[in-house]
Amino acid sequence: MGFDLNYMLALFPILLKYLGITLEMSLVGFAAALVLSVLLALVRVFKVKVLDAFVVVYISFFRGTPLLVQLFLLYYGLPQVFPIFVGMDAFTAAVLGLSLHFSAYMAESIRAAILGIDKSQMEASLSIGMTKLQAMRRIILPQAARVATPSLMNYFIDMIKSTSLAFTLGVAEIMAKAQMEASSSFKFFEAFLAVALIYWLVVIVFTQVQSVLEGRLNRAYAK
Repeated sequence: MGFDLNYMLALFPILLKYLGITLEMSLVGFAAALVLSVLLALVRVFKVKVLDAFVVVYISFFRGTPLLVQLFLLYYGLPQVFPIFVGMDAFTAAVLGLSLHFSAYMAESIRAAILGIDKSQMEASLSIGMTKLQAMRRIILPQAARVATPSLMNYFIDMIKSTSLAFTLGVAEIMAKAQMEASSSFKFFEAFLAVALIYWLVVIVFTQVQSVLEGRLNRAYAK
């Protein structure tokens, strides 16, 4: 049939209308994952009894199973076990799945960043009357944030691409629209190439944001 450039170009305005849903899932999911991952990392660092063992299992499960399986478990399986989740819509399930999945990876990055801070800083903080939580919030975490930022931004970029799996739950995001357009026109190459280029452009933009953010965080440490 050949490559239809005009058809592909005509798809961009259509697909871009759904980009907002993709970015909304990514931003909300990343914000929730960041909060959860900090809590998980602190439990691991302080080795909180009982909770530490639970967090180890949690991280192992969400890192050891495919994201698609987790999404299906949350959207299709969870309501069968807990009726309270019967009314959960596909968008919420997708955001929840992304948050839980990536928080497991992000928690390990944050934990490594915290442990990478010299122990003497915690000891100095305690010696002037701070509690461990105060020292963590005021001294340790700000420094760990600078160390963890590159990996966290990489996870955010990965999350943007992973939102493409949300169409399997019926979320009308950019990948779902590309699938529908391809199915109706039978021009699969053009449709999926168009959506691939949009994802690529979005990733390039956020990669530049990452570079600017890292530069600002490292400015105080520049010689």
